[in-house]
Amino acid sequence: MLAATVLGSGLAAIDATVVGIALPAIGRDFHAGLADLQWVVTAYTLTLAGLLLVAGALGDRYGRKKVFLIGVVWFALASALCGVAPNATMLIAARALQGVGAALLTPGSLAILEASFVPEDRGRAIGAWSGLSGVATAVGPFLGGWLVQAASWRLIFAINLPLAALVVVLAIRHVPESRAPETEDGAGVDVPGGLLITLGLVGLTYGLIEGPNRGWQSPSVLASLLLGFALLGGFGWWQNKAAHPMLPLEVFSSRQFTATNAVTFVLYGALGGVLFLLPIQLQQVSGYSALEAGVSLLPVTLLMLTLSARSGALASRIGPRLQMSVGPCLAGLGLALLVRVNGSGSYLTEVLPGVLVLGLGLATTVAPLTSTALSSAPAQHAGMASAVNNDVARAASLIAVAVLPAIAGITGSAYLHPATFSSGFHKAVLVSGALCVLSGLMAAALIRNPARPTAAAAPGEAGPAAPQHSCGLDAPPNRP
Repeated sequence: MLAATVLGSGLAAIDATVVGIALPAIGRDFHAGLADLQWVVTAYTLTLAGLLLVAGALGDRYGRKKVFLIGVVWFALASALCGVAPNATMLIAARALQGVGAALLTPGSLAILEASFVPEDRGRAIGAWSGLSGVATAVGPFLGGWLVQAASWRLIFAINLPLAALVVVLAIRHVPESRAPETEDGAGVDVPGGLLITLGLVGLTYGLIEGPNRGWQSPSVLASLLLGFALLGGFGWWQNKAAHPMLPLEVFSSRQFTATNAVTFVLYGALGGVLFLLPIQLQQVSGYSALEAGVSLLPVTLLMLTLSARSGALASRIGPRLQMSVGPCLAGLGLALLVRVNGSGSYLTEVLPGVLVLGLGLATTVAPLTSTALSSAPAQHAGMASAVNNDVARAASLIAVAVLPAIAGITGSAYLHPATFSSGFHKAVLVSGALCVLSGLMAAALIRNPARPTAAAAPGEAGPAAPQHSCGLDAPPNRP
């Protein structure tokens, strides 16, 4: 059961990290502009973020194993389409289909463990799932870089097929079926809510990506932005009106929960934009191979795997406010140090200092942030709280990938011109570093330490889960 759930969630986690390493190669093969590369990333995140809550509800109602298996098979078929895509348009469409499969399999991965293990074994099972999934996330860039350098970027999608087949076999043989008890009252799945938020994100993202190329006064751009905002507003209205909403708005009745998600949005937006641009900077400007670019961020993952559990334990003793305030400022300093990356120095002098400081900042921040998001929501919405926090992080990254290049002056074919791209990259890391510091100041002003220490289970839960929430921004929500 652990193997099936770890490999299943690992499919989505690996795919979220390997594609960034392959972007320059994809751009060269398809003669694609930066907007096409943005869509290769955001098409996947769009459908994943938009359908994640709906997919969790489908699993609760119709069976987590069933929806998990459908998601794995869907993901594999979409991966095959990505691998044979003849042009950028087909690759973007296949990536969107991949995101649907990831949304279907992701919530069920952890929910299956929650439902299947007895309480005394559940903590160890989830800890093993978190640690092994962290390894999968760390392997992604290394594996992707090696495949791109040794053969072709198309193989980064082909590796999903044998893994998916193994997951299906293991799940059929060893994973029991489970459903949420509350589904017995006849509550339906909020399909209108899922459509509203997904289409709203599509409209908003299209406008933000195409605005710099077509012009912000272009009728298609203006219509897309207005429609996106209207649909997202309609989503909020529908959630307040629906009998069984996918996102009960009372989950935001806690000021601490709302503040935590605001900090998450700013912090992960800053990270998502830089992590989109950094592999391109390393390969197009600094002359790194795909493999070298893939392993350049490995220290961040290693620091998080090593220190996140300790950070969660410390936050359970002293409260989360200090770490959620200082950690983002450290992360911001790490991003700002990446302004040194210009192709004239070595990894040790240009990249490693920023990467180490960034890793320390994230290891300090993420476990307390995740724990606070889970513990500050109303008790009956604990599982939903994790799903919301994960979705906020994905949506922030999605918007940042669409907006940050334009803010930094990176548009069109700028990534093919090293001097132009490097100048924009330096602006981008400074903007993102400032946003990280802003998120730390927000935490200092808005986050409050609990009056009494939380239960001993809190740090154990927050610690191992934290690396997954941060490394590839693809951790499954902790649905009960």
